[in-house]
Amino acid sequence: MTDQLSPVSPKHIAIIMDGNNRWAKRQGLSGIAGHKAGVERLRDMLEGCREYNIDVLTVFAFSSENWSRPIAEVRGLMSLFEHYLSGEAKRLKKENVRLRVIGDRNKFDKKLVKSIEKAELQTLGGKQTFNIAADYGGRWDIVNAAKRIAASVKDEGLALDSIDEELFNSHTALANLPPVDLLIRTGGESRVSNFLLWQLAYSELYFSDLLWPDFDCEALKAAIDNFTARERRFGLTSEQLKNTSGKVLDHQKGSSCA
Repeated sequence: MTDQLSPVSPKHIAIIMDGNNRWAKRQGLSGIAGHKAGVERLRDMLEGCREYNIDVLTVFAFSSENWSRPIAEVRGLMSLFEHYLSGEAKRLKKENVRLRVIGDRNKFDKKLVKSIEKAELQTLGGKQTFNIAADYGGRWDIVNAAKRIAASVKDEGLALDSIDEELFNSHTALANLPPVDLLIRTGGESRVSNFLLWQLAYSELYFSDLLWPDFDCEALKAAIDNFTARERRFGLTSEQLKNTSGKVLDHQKGSSCA
């Protein structure tokens, strides 16, 4: 980053938590043990985000494609998810964290859906927002937003000319939240895997070789330090950025956390 511009910390971090199974294999443990270790790491990430005044944390817990994994693993993940919701809601409320689950809930059993709804209601009003993407896919999110807009055109007479990026964004899973500033992926892979395809348009990408259960607060700090050292131009030149120092670019704007 140039000397004339002050470092800007991310307000919204998204994480693809990759490497639980590989971590478990290295430890001689079952796959589900790796996922349990990964769940424990979430507490560190939330604490780290509070330390760095990060308003929103969004994690990729279970993708639309993960249903194709072995049945035993899927069942274990669903059970672990429900256990986490039941056990963590009170802690999150105490820490002033609002929990939201984004994704398609139609394939979840009724007990899990009730646990999701209860945890969301229990933590409503938290200052920091924690989004868990479960049965989520970026393409699903975009198609779902398109369906909602199409319904408004058909049923409410929404004018086609009124459909713009802002309107479209308001129908996505992360509507009313700040844009994703930084995407972190652990596990050594360098792809976004159908995660937040709409929301990542201007995000900075950071790939770590660490497996998710090994990604601690120091690793998070390294990712944030890397982010603050970058020059985010949003299509402008460095010279233009100098002239707009202190101003908020349109691409950086976002509604305050809901």
